[in-house]
Amino acid sequence: MTVTTSLPQPQAATPLRARVRRRPLTWFFALAMSMSWLAWTPYILSGNGLGVWHWSFPGGAAGSQLLGVLPGAYLGPIGSALFVTGITEGRAGLRAWRGRMTRLRVRWWWFLAVAVSVPAALTVASAALTGQNPVLPPVAVLAAYLPGLVVQMVTTGLAEEPGWREFAMPRMQRRYGPLVATLVVGLLWGAWHLPLFLTEWGGGPHVSPVRPLEFMVTALAFSYVMTWVFNRSRESMPLVILLHTSVNNYFSVAWTDMFPRATVEDTATPAFLLASVLAAAVVLAATRGRLGLASARR
Repeated sequence: MTVTTSLPQPQAATPLRARVRRRPLTWFFALAMSMSWLAWTPYILSGNGLGVWHWSFPGGAAGSQLLGVLPGAYLGPIGSALFVTGITEGRAGLRAWRGRMTRLRVRWWWFLAVAVSVPAALTVASAALTGQNPVLPPVAVLAAYLPGLVVQMVTTGLAEEPGWREFAMPRMQRRYGPLVATLVVGLLWGAWHLPLFLTEWGGGPHVSPVRPLEFMVTALAFSYVMTWVFNRSRESMPLVILLHTSVNNYFSVAWTDMFPRATVEDTATPAFLLASVLAAAVVLAATRGRLGLASARR
């Protein structure tokens, strides 16, 4: 008696799957932009933005960002990264992605160095621009700093960095090297935020063109710093997320109390720009444009 066994055959790729596999980066960038911008449309048209719709998101500035900004932020970069990874690498790729997202890869002092150096650099830059000595913030602010940092890592950091850095940067660096890869990712990361300048998030809706221009330059310069940390830490995503959100948390929780006579538009934004440009110049010069890539692969 002859027994015939039928082995499972690999499924033929659908047209969509084949297209995504041919150009995963193009699909990621296009989806990250379009899905976030689409999800942000109600926020932009609401009273928190252009005022086309005569209603506003509840909860003040914090509530409107939570309800109006965060859903689109999650839907875009991290949602696109998961979609493209699932299409191109399947469940095994998604499991590997989850492992990379939680792997520390570096010693504890890296985290301490980032957590301290970011607010220190921004404080020095703010003091230089204002000519004021920083004021020690109240105990309540100091007590809120670490919890605020955790919240920022779960919201802003987790929404953005799994897409821009964890998904896009390794693929871009393999193809174009660290300088060009950071240029492209940095500009697209900055441009991804631009519709929000039509809302209260970016000081809109009638915002000066200087502000989004400053933001784009800052995003690009800061991206070079982030690429260096990403490469030197052997692609430690928790550390990269900490670097990003340390900036947000410092300005959200501590900066106003430390510089009570300064304004965000006149000082905080230029301070971030100044610190980012100087830090980017240092890492570019120190690494001769390699941004830690060679050492990360040894």
